[in-house]
Amino acid sequence: MKLKKLLAMSISMAMCAAVFAGCGSSGDNGGKSNGGGKSGGDLIKVGIINNDPNESGYRTANDKDLKEAFSKENGYDASFAYSLKNDEQIQAANKFIQDEVDYLLLSAADTAGWDTVLKDAQAAGVKVILFDRTIDADESLYEASIVSDMAKEGQTAVDWLKGQNLSEYKIIHLQGVMGSAAQKGRSQALTDTAAAEGWTIVNEQTAEWNAEKAQQIVQSVIDSGESFNVIYAENDDMAKGAVAALDKANISHGVGKDVVVMGFDCNKWALEELLNQNWNYDGQCNPFQSSYIKDIIDKLEAGETISQKTIIMDEKGFDASTITQEDVDNYGI
Repeated sequence: MKLKKLLAMSISMAMCAAVFAGCGSSGDNGGKSNGGGKSGGDLIKVGIINNDPNESGYRTANDKDLKEAFSKENGYDASFAYSLKNDEQIQAANKFIQDEVDYLLLSAADTAGWDTVLKDAQAAGVKVILFDRTIDADESLYEASIVSDMAKEGQTAVDWLKGQNLSEYKIIHLQGVMGSAAQKGRSQALTDTAAAEGWTIVNEQTAEWNAEKAQQIVQSVIDSGESFNVIYAENDDMAKGAVAALDKANISHGVGKDVVVMGFDCNKWALEELLNQNWNYDGQCNPFQSSYIKDIIDKLEAGETISQKTIIMDEKGFDASTITQEDVDNYGI
């Protein structure tokens, strides 16, 4: 019996020694290999906070892109949280920090209110990467921001509208979720130009990216008898809802028709509406950001410093009079 006990103790001690040796060796290089992944085949733990994937076609494509990229097959252990509300997103961020993720990827519902949670992440050693939307926070609190230039998107669209040289401008402005970077950028461009040019904003309300809410807003304007000749919708789904109201009231829209229809995001079906000249303009917003994010993570895993904090993706606007099938195929999401 004594011999058996001695053998068991020897095996147990050997196993413990192996465990501690393993922990010591991984600690020498922070547990990360030079190739950009965790040593020993460990997965990189990522917490991803995004807006509701059902919010729009853009968001659906964005979410799908992230899920395909940050898979176990690609070396990641990814958890996802979704909300259109800032306070719920902040709660999710706090939970991911408590769960000790390596990276927190954030598409903020609102630009404000993130300082405290980002400082907590930094104190916990969690690296933060922003995607899709900017926030009002010091650059030292995150590693990089991979975004569209929402203000430029708005200005490009408004410049196009100004270039149409309409005899009058009476605009229904359908806004996205208030406080989001997309809403702020796309709204401000219209607000500034309308004031400078003397355009009339007939109605300005948030439809929260939602087609049904947009349809209700436009229907209420039609019912009021107020005249208008432009729909400026801050995403394609709201433009779609607006058009449903126009169709119901037998109001023509598109190239050479009664109402100019403008959207954003470049869903394939929306670009097809341009190709068929039922809409007039669509502004591109690129949802495919995972490759940019992975590049940042690879560099950080290799111990590199990220010198360029803000990475802005190239985007364009499409005009119904010039769009081609090739554009639809190449840029439609």
